[in-house]
Amino acid sequence: MNHCPFSTLLSNISDNVYHHQHHIKIIRRLTLAYHSIPYGATMKDVAERAGVSTATVSRALMNPEKVASRTRHKVQLAATQVGYISPIALREHKRTATHTLLVIVADNSDPACAMIIKGIETAALAVHYQTLIINHTHQAHVQHPPCFTHPILHQVDGVICLGSELPAEKVITLTDLNIPVVMANASAPCSGVPAVQIDHLSAAFDAVNHLLALGHRRVACLAGPQQQPHYRYRLQGYIQALQRYGIEINPRYIARCDFSFRSGQEALRSLIALPNAPEALFCHSDNMALGAIYEAKRIGLQIPEQLSLISFDNSELGQYSDPPLTTMASPLFEIGHCAMQLLYEQITAKVQVPVSRLMGVDIFIRGSTNTPYRS
Repeated sequence: MNHCPFSTLLSNISDNVYHHQHHIKIIRRLTLAYHSIPYGATMKDVAERAGVSTATVSRALMNPEKVASRTRHKVQLAATQVGYISPIALREHKRTATHTLLVIVADNSDPACAMIIKGIETAALAVHYQTLIINHTHQAHVQHPPCFTHPILHQVDGVICLGSELPAEKVITLTDLNIPVVMANASAPCSGVPAVQIDHLSAAFDAVNHLLALGHRRVACLAGPQQQPHYRYRLQGYIQALQRYGIEINPRYIARCDFSFRSGQEALRSLIALPNAPEALFCHSDNMALGAIYEAKRIGLQIPEQLSLISFDNSELGQYSDPPLTTMASPLFEIGHCAMQLLYEQITAKVQVPVSRLMGVDIFIRGSTNTPYRS
């Protein structure tokens, strides 16, 4: 396995890690420990090298007496060759707690992340923990993202993975390293990794129900990427709300977007061109809704007189748009606070706590929704 130059580590920390008082001590300790810590090898790497299953690797390293001598030696040799550090060896290496946790952020440009991180830090400071933050944004298309293989992972007591854009399979590999992990504002279904998030399906149902209760029947959806679970839940909520009112689902009313202002603008342009254009929009993010509002004004469509919009996020931009956005507000601070509490329970209990939390969502009714326009 390759080692990342320590100069790169310091550069990454300088660029992507926001640290508080005393964190320089952690960096100095990393200097001493760096060359003795393997970089990124997992049980899967060992299994591929040894030609056995990951379950066999786990037994050979954790309960060697249960594995045949020949297989055990083959696994141990493969582990040495790829530079894998077993959970037992890791515990021996990290004898004392660092009272430091790592937050891996999917996208630090997302305004919601700041409030979630504030919740994490508040709960962390209450139990005398410091917080390091690494941004995953520019690593999204890398096969082995450095933030999931960095030696720094062996110098923190736990990790919070923040944001649904983080690859679930990479989050799960952290558990192979025996590192306590919690997901915030995201989840990896069936992984056993504790998660704190909102009830996306119910929140979406309530958002669309608000439009339907106003009298709208032609309701379109500006949907987020299908590969991310919570946007699938939001789409399900949209569909279930329409079905509750006996409204047939029109596939042409579902426009896929990528969170950007431009995608919202382009989606509205396409929807308005339909023969029976929608009279209301449910947007999966404020950014998409703001792009739609921009396009509506550009073509002379009045909001909410001719088009109502409801969105998700309750971002500051949405509050000051014209008109202000009606939106579903996630309890962002509480999500971060709860995620840190779950992580601390894992750290202090020395075992994974398989408990996830679903948080409620509030609706903020503002100027972007109204009763349908009738000429």
